[in-house]
Amino acid sequence: MLKAGIIGLPNAGKSTLFNALTRSRKAEAANYPFCTLDPNVGIVEVPDERLAPLARLVKTTKVVPAAIEVVDIAGLVAGASQGEGLGNQFLANIREVDALVHVVRCFDDDNIVHTMGSIDPVRDIEIIATELILADLQSIASQLVKNQKRARAQDKEASANVGLLERLQEHLNQNQPAHTLEMNESERTRVKSFCLLSSKPVLYACNITEAALAAEAVSPYLEKVEQYARQHHNTTACWLCVQLEADLSELSKEEAEQYRRELGVQDTGVTRLIQLIYQLLGLASYFTAGEKEVRAWTFTQGMKAPQCAGLIHTDFEQGFIKVEVISYEALVAAGNIHAARQAGKYRLEGKDYCFVDGDVALFRFNVT
Repeated sequence: MLKAGIIGLPNAGKSTLFNALTRSRKAEAANYPFCTLDPNVGIVEVPDERLAPLARLVKTTKVVPAAIEVVDIAGLVAGASQGEGLGNQFLANIREVDALVHVVRCFDDDNIVHTMGSIDPVRDIEIIATELILADLQSIASQLVKNQKRARAQDKEASANVGLLERLQEHLNQNQPAHTLEMNESERTRVKSFCLLSSKPVLYACNITEAALAAEAVSPYLEKVEQYARQHHNTTACWLCVQLEADLSELSKEEAEQYRRELGVQDTGVTRLIQLIYQLLGLASYFTAGEKEVRAWTFTQGMKAPQCAGLIHTDFEQGFIKVEVISYEALVAAGNIHAARQAGKYRLEGKDYCFVDGDVALFRFNVT
């Protein structure tokens, strides 16, 4: 399962967000730096409004949503690439995840310590981005020496590595993260072998106050983060009140809905955040639907039919014959599976079919 790491400066709200997402109290959340020492790992269900209609359509009460893994990583400070704070541990933990959710403090509160002494979300983003870039520059320098030596011995693979590493080095020296460098498909595959921290896709979770959420007013802090994310990191930002999410996660669904109504809050932001994380990891969902259950299966975008079948069971992949597939929209519009078949909405696809988000599938396979 692909992992998203939650990062940020100390006291940004990382551990509180982790607890809210996983509906647990696994991560200690306290008003002092480095309260998270070892990374916490949890599973997060991916909200999907398509599951309930599918369940009604096939008349089942069992619904199994998709899930992703999230990791709460210790806070970072300036100088982490040189070992400051928990720098070495922080950077090592980042290497183990596939994407980054950067929690940025976008609220004023004198009772919550800020390690930099003031609130400036863009500065906070740049601190972490710079540390990742500095760590990558050290790594690239080491990898260049090794590959240049092999390239002199006519190693074609090493020569290709040298060319890309030199481009990355120039790009990083301009204080640009590796994931913003324009690369072709072959280069994007190659760069993964370099294990660069700044090559991981990132999105920004802006932690705002409950009052700002209820007022539906656009925070000047949030505006700055959104603009910076687009211009410098080619990514997006979303907002949520981390403490409110943590409070709601401890309530029943009915109690949480009542609490939101009392606050005058329709959307707390956490659903959007989870969906953005899912997309950031390059994931999508296909469905299986029957009387026993409706289930969302997580696949990596670009996967073909046999690979998607293998997510259910390896026998499905090994004995794959064909897959009957229909889009979620077409199935719901038809009203039921029988009507969809009668209308010719189901397609029979082979091994080269690439699944798309929202496919509803029935696999044909043979086990010898």
